[in-house]
Amino acid sequence: MGVTRVSLGVQTLDNAELTAIGRIHDADRALAAITTVKDAGLVVSCDLMCGLPGQTDLSWQRTLDGVLAAAPHHVSVYPLTLEEGTPLYRMACRDESLEPDEDFQAACMDAARERLSAAGYHPYEVASYALDGHECAHNIAYWTGQGYLGLGRSAAGMLDAEDFDRLAGLFPDVLARGDAYRVRLVQRDDAATTFDAEYLSQREAAAEDLMLACRMTRGIGPDLLVRSASVIAADELAAACDRAVELGLATWVPDHIEGHAGRVTSKDVIAGRVRARLAPTHLGWLDGNVLFELFWGLA
Repeated sequence: MGVTRVSLGVQTLDNAELTAIGRIHDADRALAAITTVKDAGLVVSCDLMCGLPGQTDLSWQRTLDGVLAAAPHHVSVYPLTLEEGTPLYRMACRDESLEPDEDFQAACMDAARERLSAAGYHPYEVASYALDGHECAHNIAYWTGQGYLGLGRSAAGMLDAEDFDRLAGLFPDVLARGDAYRVRLVQRDDAATTFDAEYLSQREAAAEDLMLACRMTRGIGPDLLVRSASVIAADELAAACDRAVELGLATWVPDHIEGHAGRVTSKDVIAGRVRARLAPTHLGWLDGNVLFELFWGLA
């Protein structure tokens, strides 16, 4: 199939904000790159960041205006996080005003969802918006438990037991998986001879799948809930679902094709008696870490 998509780290169309985060491109160069990729017949995705030093409501709106005018096929919106060891982290340690304001970031996320949705970009994942037919299959694989192989320094991969055994020769320094159900890998050098490995049990893999499904707009589907109950006690799984609903982080969305009428309960869905998905609410979207922890806690 070859290359079909290019993702561009636009981040912002405000040059002062780009300078503040140490980026070497400017707004004009970012917009020109979008045009170049589109002219080449490739799908183009733009990554944007909110909560940048010096960013304001007005500058964020201008960034959204400029990106929408450039008409990429896909847009991802991420709140800035300060990673220890980075230049921006060290700057924020010296100047607290550079630390991201979570309330401002939430307002930016809301503004982006409103503007992008109005322009025909539908939100299919917590950070991702796409025109119809342009959802990122690679990103969806991340959040739905599909295996993938990362190539290159710092690239991350995730393999199930069968794929890991088949490809083990590619990872000479990685220990045998033993009874691990899933292996996560990060390449640490250019020569692909050194990897970090994390080994997940079947229960941990199930909890991870539940947690990552919460990133998707559709949420946790009924088949995943039924399948997870073969690994995680149904009562524990139901308690996590109920808590998510109680906190207003998620809601049950029935499968209307089935024609079910009446109140949906977690126990009925987990037992396979009712088909419904547990979808994140607006609060669950903005405060996703709390929702994620409910299900990762089942590990």
